[in-house]
Amino acid sequence: MHAFTELVELFEIHFAKRHFPEQPSTLYDPAEYILRLGGKRIRPVLCLMGNELFDDITQDAYHVASAVELFHNFSLIHDDIMDKAPLRRGKPTVHALHGEPTALLAGDVTLVAAYLELTKVVRHSKKIMQLFSKTAMEVCEGQQLDMDFEKLQDLTLEQYIHMISLKTSVLLAASLRLGAILGGAGEGNQQHLYEFGRKLGIAFQIQDDYLDAFGDPEKFGKQVGGDILANKKTFLMIHALQEASASDRTKLQSLLSSNPPDKVEQVLGIFRNCGVDAWARELKDQYLEGALNHLEDIAVISTRKKPLFQLAHYLIERDK
Repeated sequence: MHAFTELVELFEIHFAKRHFPEQPSTLYDPAEYILRLGGKRIRPVLCLMGNELFDDITQDAYHVASAVELFHNFSLIHDDIMDKAPLRRGKPTVHALHGEPTALLAGDVTLVAAYLELTKVVRHSKKIMQLFSKTAMEVCEGQQLDMDFEKLQDLTLEQYIHMISLKTSVLLAASLRLGAILGGAGEGNQQHLYEFGRKLGIAFQIQDDYLDAFGDPEKFGKQVGGDILANKKTFLMIHALQEASASDRTKLQSLLSSNPPDKVEQVLGIFRNCGVDAWARELKDQYLEGALNHLEDIAVISTRKKPLFQLAHYLIERDK
């Protein structure tokens, strides 16, 4: 069994190549740019880990992992446009450098490249394509709900968790299940692994929302308070709107419709007043526990699960 860090190195060796033609460079260089920014490679490595949980890693798993990483970067390019984000992984976003029309096309060709990578898969290709495509649609649904929710005055925590499950969690969950399919796992084990990934993904998003508000910008690599400036409904914002005092709630609602220079600082003050930071940490731990219970129920020897246990704790305890 490999540790997560070892699999990251193995995946980087496989992925470290030019993925697009040279011309037209005005299209393909921006697509290459985001791939070269790196990142933690969590999703493709989860695919490799899902495979190795049940069998030796196959070449097909590397193809599927590459498709997952390409799809993920496609979604990041488009998400950054929709969020008007200036930074990604501490560097200018694709649209900030090349403009929105080129960024849209760069995202499109990155998605096409993901499907071309799947054509290289030999075993279980139909199941792989079906799960990958279903997940791709769910991620798009989640992104649309995310935008829809920006217009809602009253958003419940349950609605937000459903959106996050689609936008973030299902790709983590599917990455694991895609690997498990290639490893020959049975349906029961596949489902437990999928639920492990889904709940871990929700905990991961809670941590991401928390870091966006309370993280160290030097470590986080993105603009801290970006969600606040974009008036995004996050775990923290939803809880604050429900739990804040009447005066703080009125102030918060006013801040959601305005952009004073100190908006981030004012919102964070309200968050702290109603204990949002402590609540988010507790909710994150609840979802992590649920994820680990599903991992425990997978019918393989415990030593094979150890890298996934270690990774789960790393993802939820990260500060960037």
